[in-house]
Amino acid sequence: MTRWSLRSDEASGGRPLIDRILAARGLDDPEVRQSVLHASLLSLHKPSDLPGTDRAARRILDAIAGGETIAIYGDYDVDGITATATLYHTFKHIDPDARVITYVPHRLDEGYGLNESALRELAESRSASLVISVDCGITAIDQARAAKDLGVDLIITDHHNPRSDGLMPEPYALVHPRAPGSEYPFHELCGAAVAYKLAWRTAVLHDDRPDGKAHEPTRRLLLDLLAFTALGSIADVVPLVDENRVLTRFGLERIRHSRFEGLRALVAASGLDSDKIDTDAVGFRLAPRLNACGRMGHAADAVELFTTATGQRAEEIAAQLAKQNTERQATERRILEQAIDAAESAGMTEPGCRAIVLRHADWHPGVVGIVCSRLVERFARPALLLCDDGTTAKGSGRSITGFNLHAGLDACSHTLLKYGGHDAAAGMAVDSARFDEFAKAFLAHANSTLTDDDLVTRISADCVASLDELTPESVALIDQLKPFGRGNPKVRLVLRGVTVDRDAATFGNAAKHLGVHIGSRPSLRCIAWNRGDDCPHMKRGRTIDLVITPQVSSWSGQVEPVIEDWCPAR
Repeated sequence: MTRWSLRSDEASGGRPLIDRILAARGLDDPEVRQSVLHASLLSLHKPSDLPGTDRAARRILDAIAGGETIAIYGDYDVDGITATATLYHTFKHIDPDARVITYVPHRLDEGYGLNESALRELAESRSASLVISVDCGITAIDQARAAKDLGVDLIITDHHNPRSDGLMPEPYALVHPRAPGSEYPFHELCGAAVAYKLAWRTAVLHDDRPDGKAHEPTRRLLLDLLAFTALGSIADVVPLVDENRVLTRFGLERIRHSRFEGLRALVAASGLDSDKIDTDAVGFRLAPRLNACGRMGHAADAVELFTTATGQRAEEIAAQLAKQNTERQATERRILEQAIDAAESAGMTEPGCRAIVLRHADWHPGVVGIVCSRLVERFARPALLLCDDGTTAKGSGRSITGFNLHAGLDACSHTLLKYGGHDAAAGMAVDSARFDEFAKAFLAHANSTLTDDDLVTRISADCVASLDELTPESVALIDQLKPFGRGNPKVRLVLRGVTVDRDAATFGNAAKHLGVHIGSRPSLRCIAWNRGDDCPHMKRGRTIDLVITPQVSSWSGQVEPVIEDWCPAR
């Protein structure tokens, strides 16, 4: 069952459609409306306001000037890969001869975050005297101490949740929007955006202009680097509001015509039209290929693609990522089928159980996080899947709106070896012998925190609209709210009491999709993806209610909404 909700019950026929949508989202203040409909890079917060940025930037400039080896230590997901690329290109812009190396831990062999053996290798074998973490490090208390013992200055840049006990690492500099005492006005930056702010500040300090602005070559670089920031922001599913929305909006434009050969090669290998790169293209085509590299191989290849790869080498890596993504998809399907069977057999999909916690010896640890997302979509409850080698069970979790996954793991921390992440996604490790204890504790926490009502699939619409309001002009205004994503969802509208003009028809492979004409003089064609089975219920003359996403067809130039859900007219 899907439950509909309206952000606004204002009737159609009053104010213009775009005004009702903005009001439904609490964006009807004139100044807010202006900033939303006319996004500007001038609205970005100053990077110097981000805690630790100035201290970190000055140390970086000293290291470049002194010929020191700088190691960028990134995470193996899209956010970490793009953050690494952002700093790499910035340092090479400041000095093409800068001694910059990159390091990405192996997902399976080393796991997430800073580790002491890697720091030792960077210091002793590769002569790094400055290590900069990106998208990791906020909980690395022991590792920060180890870096100091090695004589290495460690700069931590991160955005993840700090430890619940308040303990913080003590690096040379800590760049984090929620660092202790932070007055930074926006806390929801991804790792790539934090790295971008550091890159911005470092480059401007290097230019050292009296007006505090960047020279033109630096300005062009910073604009081009927005492509990486957009990739990281979309892939890490941070809220696309405030400056995240601005960074992503302008970054998507830079992906389309990137100066970076590796990014252009990835777009080409993904079969995308470079003029049609949007959040869906990133989320469903580009990001999965980058993540597949870390899941099925080593993310160092993706870092190479975005930093040093050119020509044939860039094409080779991009093709390799596409192949690994195909392998990942097959593995994902197999694990999903097994997880669904196991969850249903264990009663975890029944009303009395409000979370899914499973383990398996043969599940690929690089893929279980994606499968968790599929389980959440299907069963509308938090899901944790762990890979158990007989000694340690390691895995990932995904959550639903209203359930803080990190807090849930906090509540079970006495059973865990380690854990970390966000409100919506996290990773964890538990001693195999204590898995049942952990599962029982997490399920108890979920059952006490969530209600059955929380487990109902919901679809939220902005307001009611009429068919005659769905014009190319009104959809163009709605498109000014892009990019859509978490915190700024696609506009959805309710159409009430519309009539099916002709029998619906299926299309696509295996007749999976549905074309439906509604209204008359002329009728409006709508698309219902993966709803082919509904075809017999969409007969001419039937009156229905719809939740639709308005859009203009790139083929016909006509309004062709997407049907998100429907029911008989009420």
